[in-house]
Amino acid sequence: MGVQLSRLGGGIGTRGPGETKLETDKRHIRTRISNLSAELKEIEKRRTYARSRRKKDGVLVCAIVGYTNVGKSTLLNLLTDAGVLAENKLFATLETTSRAIELPDGRSLMLVDTVGLIRRLPHHLVEAFKSTLEEASNADVILHICDASAENCEEQAQVTLDLLSELGCDGIPVVTVFNKCDLLPEELAFAPETRNAVLISAKENRGMDQLLAALAKALPDPARRMRLLLPFSQGSLLNEIRSSGKLFSEKYTPDGVLVDAMVDVRLQKAAAPYETEKA
Repeated sequence: MGVQLSRLGGGIGTRGPGETKLETDKRHIRTRISNLSAELKEIEKRRTYARSRRKKDGVLVCAIVGYTNVGKSTLLNLLTDAGVLAENKLFATLETTSRAIELPDGRSLMLVDTVGLIRRLPHHLVEAFKSTLEEASNADVILHICDASAENCEEQAQVTLDLLSELGCDGIPVVTVFNKCDLLPEELAFAPETRNAVLISAKENRGMDQLLAALAKALPDPARRMRLLLPFSQGSLLNEIRSSGKLFSEKYTPDGVLVDAMVDVRLQKAAAPYETEKA
């Protein structure tokens, strides 16, 4: 119908046959792409702000990544009652869902679900999922879920690891979890964890204690609340504490700045000489 639905030039003063149906369709598609690109930029801006707020408040974040249909959403629902859609289909998870859990050592951890990956993901789809996958590159720990029952489990795991490397996640601790172990032979299922890998079954709620313990072990040392009397010459240290930690109070005195703050682990050594009980 491309020819029949084209606009024909008619009447006095027209210049040619007018706009064809194909040209009209292309124009609508370009407009739609432009609108979606603007929406993606807005979503990326909101998620960047949310990530900066979590970092500012000292919230520990765990990104759940893995091949499509390995059980990421099922695991999130089990641990947090998130109510996320969990179906055996491509890209069932397109929106990130964040829920907090408590680890055995008492620390709170924010779990963030991400889109399932596939081999040879088209570049235009990668761009659409970029803001979702960026959660992994900003996480404190990555939970890599593998389908232990899949014939090509090794290949699927390698696809995920390659993409994590492309996203710049090389320095982030990774906890590898083999899900769906209820489908494995009994002699292979639920063996003790080896090489930072844990065997679980999200469907049957098995192996969760080992999983939470592995997450707690992989996380960096927690920030510590410190009361400091910083000399005025240590303004740069004070700025770093403000930007990377959480400031509870700040008071200027003749001797320096009295600070009560959560201090990041990398700043604790530099701040130790100025620690005081007065706040």
